[in-house]
Amino acid sequence: MEIFREFTFEAAHRLPNVPEGHKCARLHGHSYRVEVAVSGPVDPVAGWVMDFGDLKAAVRPVIAELDHYYLNEIAGLENPTSEVLAEWLWGRLRATLPLSAITVRETCTSGCTYRGESH
Repeated sequence: MEIFREFTFEAAHRLPNVPEGHKCARLHGHSYRVEVAVSGPVDPVAGWVMDFGDLKAAVRPVIAELDHYYLNEIAGLENPTSEVLAEWLWGRLRATLPLSAITVRETCTSGCTYRGESH
């Protein structure tokens, strides 16, 4: 069984490795939406995989490291594409959560999903 919770944050970035003249090379910002999915068996007593409150408590401090920051200045996010950001989040959360997927949306119509190193 898989459950998820969605988080939002605002941040600025630029992509330093895009071709010259690409619009994403300029400083700009996004209202990011991040979906963190975890999986596991449904506890027969509680009736859930995990308490949504526990999921929120594990993710919020990591999201706070990104909210209203310039992502390029954060270690590991020097080239903060959605793909790099999803993998960075996975690395920060994998020790505390049974992750199954992290989805990062830069806009309402664009984003990526990361399912870990083995996928």
